[in-house]
Amino acid sequence: MTRQDTLENIVRISGTDAKKCMKCGKCDGRCPAYNDMDVKPHQFVNYVAEGKLEKLLASHAIWNCLSCMACVERCPRGVAPQGVIEAVRDTVIRMQGNNGIKAEEIPPIVDEMIPQQLLVSAYRKYNK
Repeated sequence: MTRQDTLENIVRISGTDAKKCMKCGKCDGRCPAYNDMDVKPHQFVNYVAEGKLEKLLASHAIWNCLSCMACVERCPRGVAPQGVIEAVRDTVIRMQGNNGIKAEEIPPIVDEMIPQQLLVSAYRKYNK
């Protein structure tokens, strides 16, 4: 996968238009993990808009994001920094070859203990 393909995939998975960000920083103000992030929520969106793929993929903040959606709630323009962070996290995991479990590998006992809706939503999320 080329660099451009990877960047386009991050944009597609995130479902957000990075160009709408006006860099107001309101998303940063609500982030409970702000102090532990080397790349702040608004910077993720900015790096996508500028095509700075290497900075995105090298960030440790993708593992510190709590996915609480506070940044999404606070954004006045409807930009989803959390969606971008999660898309980068998924991309890094896929590049490492740890793309989760295949449907046929789910143990039979899981079917009895976990609601089907959970399995379907997890399968959709991790097979984008």
